[in-house]
Amino acid sequence: MTERGDYCSLLPMTAPQDALYPTPFESGNGNQTTTWAECIAFYERLAREFPGVLRWGEIGRSDTGVPIHAGVVTADGVFDRETLKQQQRPVFFNNNGIHPGEPEGIDTCMALVRDFCTQPERLAALGSTVFLFIPVYNVDGCINRQDRSRVNQLGPESFGFRGNGRHLDLNRDFIKCDSLAAQVFNRFFTAWDPDVMVDTHTSNGADYSYTMTLIPTQPDKLGGGLGAFLRESMLPAIYGGMERRGWPTCPYMNLLAETPGDGIEDFLDTPRFSTGYAALHHTIGFMPETHMLKPFADRVASMRALVETVLDFSIANAARIQELRREAKAAAARQARWPLAWRNDRSRPASLRFKGYRAVRKPSLLGSYERLAYDRSQPWEKDIVHFDRCIEEATVAAPRAYLVPQAWREAIERLEWNGVELSRLDEDRLFDAARVYRIRSVTSRANAYEGHMFHDEVELAEGIEPFQARAGDVLVSLDQPNARYAVETLEPQAHDSFFRWGFFNSVLEKKENFSPYVFEDTALRMLEEEPELRRLFEQWKAGNPEKLGDQKAVLGFIFAHGRRHAEPEWRCYPVVALM
Repeated sequence: MTERGDYCSLLPMTAPQDALYPTPFESGNGNQTTTWAECIAFYERLAREFPGVLRWGEIGRSDTGVPIHAGVVTADGVFDRETLKQQQRPVFFNNNGIHPGEPEGIDTCMALVRDFCTQPERLAALGSTVFLFIPVYNVDGCINRQDRSRVNQLGPESFGFRGNGRHLDLNRDFIKCDSLAAQVFNRFFTAWDPDVMVDTHTSNGADYSYTMTLIPTQPDKLGGGLGAFLRESMLPAIYGGMERRGWPTCPYMNLLAETPGDGIEDFLDTPRFSTGYAALHHTIGFMPETHMLKPFADRVASMRALVETVLDFSIANAARIQELRREAKAAAARQARWPLAWRNDRSRPASLRFKGYRAVRKPSLLGSYERLAYDRSQPWEKDIVHFDRCIEEATVAAPRAYLVPQAWREAIERLEWNGVELSRLDEDRLFDAARVYRIRSVTSRANAYEGHMFHDEVELAEGIEPFQARAGDVLVSLDQPNARYAVETLEPQAHDSFFRWGFFNSVLEKKENFSPYVFEDTALRMLEEEPELRRLFEQWKAGNPEKLGDQKAVLGFIFAHGRRHAEPEWRCYPVVALM
């Protein structure tokens, strides 16, 4: 592998402004971002006047019926996706405007695509790499324009809103796909299968000197040679390239305590987030976060530098990245155990040289407490602790395949949208030995989270049982490149599984109940006929003496634990694993 040493050579940080094609940001006062209508009109003009450089079109509609667009730029005018895939062309994907109140990437991408169109040397620098982009992902939020929702942010003068037309945060929707936008994105991402993705954002949080911070796909979670390449080669090159461009960059400030001086740890990018979703497809993902309190013009300039730095490295190292992705996909088809949950490893601290501002506390003018503030007149530079490693917290033995009963069509649809290879049974079939989970307990959030009562804690009982499948049920073999997506969505204990998001909540509900005055006599007979129930009931009485005066509690325990009126489907996870 060779890495280009001078990241400014082919893709300079700033391009000369083309008087014929200025972006709205370039035409403004440095504190203004494009509107959705201006953005789309800008690209439509470029596509008309440079048809050999840019292919542009609608890829779907949002929940409010607004078109979602995407563009493709190539140096040789080949735009057909299937042709590009047959040629094994590397794909770099730039996603923008998932949070339209964080619009730097929207303005940056417009200028970059314009320069590809108007500057032959910049276009030639792409080589065989495909530059794929979504100019504004959350189109609903972009149109919902105001100047109030980003409470802590310095500029621009007006901007879009974080939520989409259904008041959803699209950077929490990549797995559950409640929004039409996420459904469009899942299919689009899978169809193009990008090698590298940059999803642009603006940060909240502490104050410090850096304009740009960076969240990469967590290398340990990405795993294998691809994760090692990201940690050992790609990230150092990106940080070095940004330093040379005049925009020193540090890891995202995921604080251990109240201030950066106390240290940071890597952000656990679960699949609900763009970088975590990318990892399910063995794609290297980046989420650059410009600092909310830096001038908007600086944030745009630093975002331009970041996108170009990552792009330049991706071009120079395309063959190696593609090779590592092929290896990762092949390894996934053979993997014997899969991680389901991760945690930051606090046993292996690293050191990060960091430039911050002194944190001070002073009396609040609103209440009788002290408030935190940062004194920019007192900068500091020192080494802080950085926990940059993650370790597996839970794993599972890989089955030969999963069997998803056809009734659970929402899960099956999402598997299909993400390119998971499926097959349907053409006749009823009894499987002698399947791994079956029963839900012992679930702890759910008290309040709605992105439209769901998310299950934070899941306790399972596991057993091997026969399983009767029906014609039309779906088999998901793990002997395929997309095994990772299947495992991390179908295993209930995985961070962002379909179960945790509530796709299977109906199995947590009993469908029949009892009338106490009738069931009282039945319960006595059940205790006489079922020794195991009697044993469990005696244990329950001994541990819950305060509940013995509650008829519903007493009868409810017997009803739930007895065999006579058992509902086999109750608390039985319907997806089984074939071992």
